[in-house]
Amino acid sequence: MKRENFGSSAPWEATVGYSRAVRVGPYIHVAGTTATNTEGKIVGAGDMYEQAKQALRNIEAALNKAGAGMKEVVRTRMYVTDISRWEEAGRAHGEFFRDIRPVATLVGVTALVSPEMLVEIEAEAILAD
Repeated sequence: MKRENFGSSAPWEATVGYSRAVRVGPYIHVAGTTATNTEGKIVGAGDMYEQAKQALRNIEAALNKAGAGMKEVVRTRMYVTDISRWEEAGRAHGEFFRDIRPVATLVGVTALVSPEMLVEIEAEAILAD
C-alpha cells in the first residue's frame, strides 16, 4: 500500500521526526495535536475547552490534507492535564463528533510538552471503499 506523510506548520516536526498525519491506503492516523495556530502559538491559554476546539480544528485540517474529513474518524484519544476538567474537552469533542460518534478515550496525564498546553488529541480515520 502507498504511504503518504502530511505535515503542518509545526516547526518541531522535522526536529522530532514525525508527521502530523500519515495515510496508508484507506487508513489515516493523526498525531497527538495541541491547540497551536499557524504561527505555533498556543490558542486559548488557560481554557481547556478552547484548546480542545483548536486541536480538533487542527486535526480536521490534517484530515482534509489527507483526503478525509471528520466524518471518517473512527477513534480519538484525548489527554488532559487536569482530569477534573474533562467535561470541557468532552464538550468540544461532542461539538465535532456528536453525530459521528467515534470510539473515544480520555485520560489524565501529568504534563504535556508545554505547561500552557492543557489538552492533546489524536485521531484515526478510515476512508470507505
